[in-house]
Amino acid sequence: MSARDEWGVWAAEQAAEVRARGRWRAPRDLDAFGPEGKLDGRPVVSFASNDYLGLTHHPHVVAAAHDALDRWGTGAGAARLIVGSRPVHTDLERALAAWKHTPSAVLFSTGFAANLGVLTTLAGPDVLVCSDELNHASIIDGRRLAGAQLAVYRHCDVAHVDELLRASDQARAIVVSESVFSMDGDVAPVAELAATCARHRALLVLDEAHAVLGPDADGLPGEILRVGTLSKTLGALGGFVAGPTALTELLVNRARSYIFTTASTPADAAAALAALAVVRSSEGDALRARLRAHVDRLRVGHPSPIVPYLCGDEQSALDAADVLLDEGLVVTAIRPPTVPEGTSRLRVTLSAAHTDEQVARLADALATRFA
Repeated sequence: MSARDEWGVWAAEQAAEVRARGRWRAPRDLDAFGPEGKLDGRPVVSFASNDYLGLTHHPHVVAAAHDALDRWGTGAGAARLIVGSRPVHTDLERALAAWKHTPSAVLFSTGFAANLGVLTTLAGPDVLVCSDELNHASIIDGRRLAGAQLAVYRHCDVAHVDELLRASDQARAIVVSESVFSMDGDVAPVAELAATCARHRALLVLDEAHAVLGPDADGLPGEILRVGTLSKTLGALGGFVAGPTALTELLVNRARSYIFTTASTPADAAAALAALAVVRSSEGDALRARLRAHVDRLRVGHPSPIVPYLCGDEQSALDAADVLLDEGLVVTAIRPPTVPEGTSRLRVTLSAAHTDEQVARLADALATRFA
């Protein structure tokens, strides 16, 4: 019998390798209500959150969560199909479908679980999945679990998608893309993708997690599933899929990441429902306009609140983040494997909750280093 390595020894060796490459990570506690708070006891302003409209601390959203706690308690107590569903889950699904102008929507516990559910349910060995080369890890993992044939297309290259679909002999095809890419903050050509998919009778799956400022996928041709999250624009926690009823009902009956997990908490669902009401109101319009102005303060015309500043190697990104932290500004250094080798960066994420003065401070600090 061969000797086995000790797990502790192996883990220590792996950790040492990660550290040596400048890629070690550990969570930090930010004690904050909104962008301002304390990190390790030091006052800071965070530019690392995905609370794009500042709704995590909106009084109506907080009050809705409190009311749900009082009515239903802290947890759903079971999966949706085992009577874990509450009326607020159904109300939220209807509101999400109305928001996305689709016949129906289905909730998942997270956006990650939603992408897993879509691809493991609808893809398989007889399906071609065309995936943008910069797609999120949840999309990559969903395709792998589905066992579908993979064709990775060049970033945002619709002509390449068309070429791959024309060359495929698979019975069905799915094209999947983020609408706003989470590391560069650039946007996909969603209208062109939809037209190409409609021409080839392929299903288009759009992950709209970061699409707080667009692009708008309403009214596009063909069959489309719109995957979203409650955790960013809506300031709560969870994910959803909106689209044709035949597909969402199939997800309820086949998606393992829906069937075999406890329903999202009533408080999270109620918070998201209240946040959605804000988003669809004149106040939501004002919040998006404020966010748009913040983005333009850093980079005029940039299409999303995700603004990257390339540094190159891992240590350069870490050093830049440390310099900003010394000025009381929290900006995350993003390193491989999240981004390709040689493209480590600072990833600024802006929120309507930031003040003009806070954004000005950040802009001045970035201008000093990235002139």
